[in-house]
Amino acid sequence: MEPSYSSWVPKLLFILLPFFFLLPYHSSSYSLHPLVVNSTIEHRNYTGISSFRVVNRRALLHCPLNNPYLQINVSSSGNYTLSNEEFVNVTVSGVLRPSHDHWVAMISPSNSNVGTCPLSKALYMQTGDLSNLPLLCHYPVKAELMSIDPDYLRCKKQECKKYEGNKCVVTTCSGTLQFHIINIRTDIEFVLFAGGFDEPCILARSSPLKFSNPNAPLYAHISSTDSTATSMRVTWVSGSKEPQQVQYGNGKTLTSQVTTFSQEDMCSSLVPSPAKDFGWHDPGYIHSAIMTGLNPSSKFSYRYGSDSVGWSDQIQFQTPPAAGSNELRFLAFGDMGKAPRDASAEHYIQPGSISVVEAMTDEVKSGNIDSIFHIGDISYATGFLVEWDFFLHLITPLASRVSYMTAIGNHERDYIKTGVVYGTPDSGGECGVAYETYFPMPIPAKDKPWYSIEQASVHFTIISTEHDWTPGSEQYQWIRKDMASVDRKKTPWLIFTGHRPMYTSNLLSVDPKFGVFIEPLLQDYKVDLVFFGHVHNYERTCSVYRAECLAMPTKDANGVDTYDHSKYKAPVHAIIGMAGFTLDNFSSIIHHWSLKRVSEFGYGRVHVTTEELNFELVNSNTRQVKDSFRIIKKQNR
Repeated sequence: MEPSYSSWVPKLLFILLPFFFLLPYHSSSYSLHPLVVNSTIEHRNYTGISSFRVVNRRALLHCPLNNPYLQINVSSSGNYTLSNEEFVNVTVSGVLRPSHDHWVAMISPSNSNVGTCPLSKALYMQTGDLSNLPLLCHYPVKAELMSIDPDYLRCKKQECKKYEGNKCVVTTCSGTLQFHIINIRTDIEFVLFAGGFDEPCILARSSPLKFSNPNAPLYAHISSTDSTATSMRVTWVSGSKEPQQVQYGNGKTLTSQVTTFSQEDMCSSLVPSPAKDFGWHDPGYIHSAIMTGLNPSSKFSYRYGSDSVGWSDQIQFQTPPAAGSNELRFLAFGDMGKAPRDASAEHYIQPGSISVVEAMTDEVKSGNIDSIFHIGDISYATGFLVEWDFFLHLITPLASRVSYMTAIGNHERDYIKTGVVYGTPDSGGECGVAYETYFPMPIPAKDKPWYSIEQASVHFTIISTEHDWTPGSEQYQWIRKDMASVDRKKTPWLIFTGHRPMYTSNLLSVDPKFGVFIEPLLQDYKVDLVFFGHVHNYERTCSVYRAECLAMPTKDANGVDTYDHSKYKAPVHAIIGMAGFTLDNFSSIIHHWSLKRVSEFGYGRVHVTTEELNFELVNSNTRQVKDSFRIIKKQNR
């Protein structure tokens, strides 16, 4: 979540575009015009304000010094090739004058144009940059400042390059950086720049590096296909378009269905989107197969791949409980994304994501988790497609072992004039294509990302807050029909979830029309619990309807807030967008319906039986429970 798109800024920019072309150029950070620098609200959503996040649209200067000693060497576990995951050391040597503005970028593919783009004269408003020409063509995957090596600026690693007699007359310096690399299928190289992120010029390039197996099957995650829990979909990525296999159970084998998406599938506007242009990276091929004949609440193992491209390790997974059974344990959160495991700057970093994934992985390894629900703002790739690989790699330890169900968010779908509610460029031009390809949920049709699933005693209604939800819309009719069809004897609990909230102390993040149209449905069909994200913190309400507390929880014997839905009054709402993105603070104004507010990284842990729902907010760093509540209801027997 970020503040909503302001309508006046793009209009003003288009009015002033001809004027910007006439502005004189100075080789400074001036290339970000003050109108854009000051429009943080406008540009934070998609590429942003930080110097690195707009480096691809900076003026690319000519480095005046010709240094014959300068070299970049990369040491990896495979010497000449890269494994699927490793940390490589990038050593810059032969430097005559170490500078704080030297930095190294990882570029992929290595044959991309790291030079200038003399023909790209469009003003890239979606990067927040109005740079003059020439421009750096290709977006670096990640970058590190040479000053990260504490010995670099002090030139502690010296080498004499030239002697006159017995006297050294040319001494050079060196420094080493460590980069975390995963298999993104295409060749990579490392490029040394001077001038910082604001005034970049190229000093040296490494030799290209290949992955030892660019076709390797990687990044598996599984998801439920229906409420029987007798079938599970497994999805993975490979550089090969040839069908592969899943081997599971006692000798069963399935052949994968293969799909992908192209640069042409990305959305754009008069101003090219990142996904359509410099943010594009080939996604390879996405393989998918449905494992059938499974038993609910049971453990199985599988591996995926083929003899030609190789096989994954054997992975043990657990099926969720079938609809109508008694007990369910699941994790829920939103707005997670990913962060680098090295000291790199990247396009979009969600600093809490690693700790959240590590804590949840421990939960999954314990065997006490049946499923996971990630409710929007999934990877935050936002048009920089290589970041989907890094996100999938991050979640593999948990998403490959339990059902990983998702809802779409603004950073997956929203784009200008593409038929969504909010015409912001938040997806960076992906407009839902990448999300739906990587995470095939049991939705009714393409670009209709709403569905329901039942696990044990819970019916989950999962909607898209980005698609039309007004009365008369297809999604509104589906929501009403879905919740009306719930058999409360079979699944007594009804949980409603989507990305954007109805209740949050951050009132700028609420669309009043959403509550006006959808909240009566929650009340009519007696929704027990509502999960939303979009706001990057945790907040819990009373039993609320139309901004009024119709019931308050009482304390049980352990001091835990307890809502009694045996005499139903209204839903309980919980914001759970605290799973990775930089946290939002709370205002000093406390609304009467807001009972608990926590701004810490974490996730929700939920345990449900037929008569009791227990929620715990877990801090991912300390593993401590920061809030808990219960909802109880007596069942008629």
